[in-house]
Amino acid sequence: MPSLFLTFLKRIRLFLYIRNTLTLSCLIIFSTACVAENVSDECILKTIKSSTKALTYEQIKDICNTDIISAPHFKKGRIANRIISEKRTAFDPYVITPHKMNYILPISYTNKVNREIYESVNDWNNHLTNAEAKFQLSIKVPLNTEKLFTRDDGLFFGFTLQSWWQVYSDGISKPFRETNYQPEIFYLSPLRYHPFDGNTAVVIGLEHQSNGRSQALSRSWNRVYMNFLFEKENFALSFQPWFRLPESEKDFELDPQGDDNPDISDFMGHFQLATVYKWENYEFSFKARENFSTHKGGLEFGLTFPIWGKLKGYLQYTSGYGESLIDYNHSQQTLGLGIALTNVL
Repeated sequence: MPSLFLTFLKRIRLFLYIRNTLTLSCLIIFSTACVAENVSDECILKTIKSSTKALTYEQIKDICNTDIISAPHFKKGRIANRIISEKRTAFDPYVITPHKMNYILPISYTNKVNREIYESVNDWNNHLTNAEAKFQLSIKVPLNTEKLFTRDDGLFFGFTLQSWWQVYSDGISKPFRETNYQPEIFYLSPLRYHPFDGNTAVVIGLEHQSNGRSQALSRSWNRVYMNFLFEKENFALSFQPWFRLPESEKDFELDPQGDDNPDISDFMGHFQLATVYKWENYEFSFKARENFSTHKGGLEFGLTFPIWGKLKGYLQYTSGYGESLIDYNHSQQTLGLGIALTNVL
């Protein structure tokens, strides 16, 4: 009996310590994102009483935090897990949240480098090599601290940078052949619709994409898009149609004002269909764009695989138009190998 009484007192003391520590943290930080505001006394006490082993402060906080931010309408799935995980660190100044996939390909080989477009740039077209390096960096920042319309919805600012580097070229100063900048603002909301016992969500966004060049090498467009998401456990499907915002015509060929690429939709299409499947430590991805009027578009296949520890390899194959903005009307096939910094799921 005395031992049971002492055990009970120890658990009560642990409960009061955790409660007071969390409350004090909120008073010091004054943060609306502070976990203690949402961690209830009931959850802390319930976790301590029901645990079959000793738990640390961080473990108890994680358990209670998951109970708070896991919406009851979420089914088991990789996207749902990512939303929950990102909410924990959404306003941590020391955490950068990935948006799209982040990767580095030290080698990316094309069967047909686009030389013609660079004829006006010194002697670039004579020295470009079919092999180059490619990388993509993509992050996002949440803009709301509380729900806007539905639980777990969010407004975000995203930024994606893609670059193609002629690191293996001779005769020129190994330039970055092309860099694409893609800022966007978008709203994401999970839906209470669960076909096939999966999760669904919708994303509505506005994005600008350009290569930051001038005159004959300038490429850009603006789009409004809607992305429909479906996931079930380790499988995810995305259907993203878009509408290109019209621009005025150029008065003359090198006019700095006006549309740089009026026919870009003929090659880039009006939608993108994407799928991702995670099998053990391997992730398979597929993207397709298409314009049914011109029968032109592009494909991308990706595979991430384990190398060592958290280090993952990434194999990428593309075919068709739009590998980059400068290549929007240039058809080619590319194969790249490198490192994935983040997965899609």
